[in-house]
Amino acid sequence: MGGGYWRRSDFEAYSVRFGRKVTFDGRVDTSGMRGAQDMYKARGLDPALDPYKVMRECCDSAEHPATKPVILALDVTGSMGGALLRTASALNVIMTDVLGRFRDVEFMVMGIGDLAYDRAPIQISQFESDIRVAEHLDRIWFERGGGGNAFESYTAAWYMGLHHTALDCHKRGQKGVIITLGDEPLNPYLPGERLQDLTGDALQGDVETRALYAEAAEKFDIFHIAIDDREDCFARYRKGIENSFGQLLGDRLRIATLDALPKEIVACLAECGVEKGGQHAEHPGDHRSFLRR
Repeated sequence: MGGGYWRRSDFEAYSVRFGRKVTFDGRVDTSGMRGAQDMYKARGLDPALDPYKVMRECCDSAEHPATKPVILALDVTGSMGGALLRTASALNVIMTDVLGRFRDVEFMVMGIGDLAYDRAPIQISQFESDIRVAEHLDRIWFERGGGGNAFESYTAAWYMGLHHTALDCHKRGQKGVIITLGDEPLNPYLPGERLQDLTGDALQGDVETRALYAEAAEKFDIFHIAIDDREDCFARYRKGIENSFGQLLGDRLRIATLDALPKEIVACLAECGVEKGGQHAEHPGDHRSFLRR
């Protein structure tokens, strides 16, 4: 999949179709929205995002000859509602910053919940580089689940990247990128029986986090951005987040406010050595003004 380029004019036209207003700085105006459910309107798992026996591809093409796949996995549990609303509102800023600065990046968006409690704890899109990123994000079901175990199933993004993607960058000896966003500590394992039901994979038991990381890190540069927001659980779990994610990821555990999120994603990609490219947005200077805000 993939192809095309992100353009602000496409995003504005897309937003108008849904009755949304894009402000001067490129964000969706959420002032009249009651919460994330006003942005994420899905009421169940969209078949296009079903993880069962899927294989998502990121293939080189004449348009994008050296693709760099980026998996952006969002925690869609209840405590992240306010953060998800503002992340969706800033999507144009994020995509303009990233796709305007870096050559041949293609994004997959994922919704991540809790495999122990939620009905759709893994939602997985195709890899895209144009307005289809927004279309996939709009299809994600904000289930508002999670449980009382003090973590979400963040490593499902690592598992799906490792076992359910076919990436041409690997043929060139290069890694993809996985960035998870959330507000709780790292899960110690993925329950194997539940993961098997969701993905159709044959598993012998639970998938332990340390072993999964060791395998996934050979194919992906892995980051976690802990969202520090007054409406989420970051303050409550800060020590647990730093201890769990920090032990595995080191300085690739990042802590960011939502206002700083676009800049932090750009920083993650820059650290991975993603090639800078020409500006494909219609307003070449837009991303610089966004980063100052």
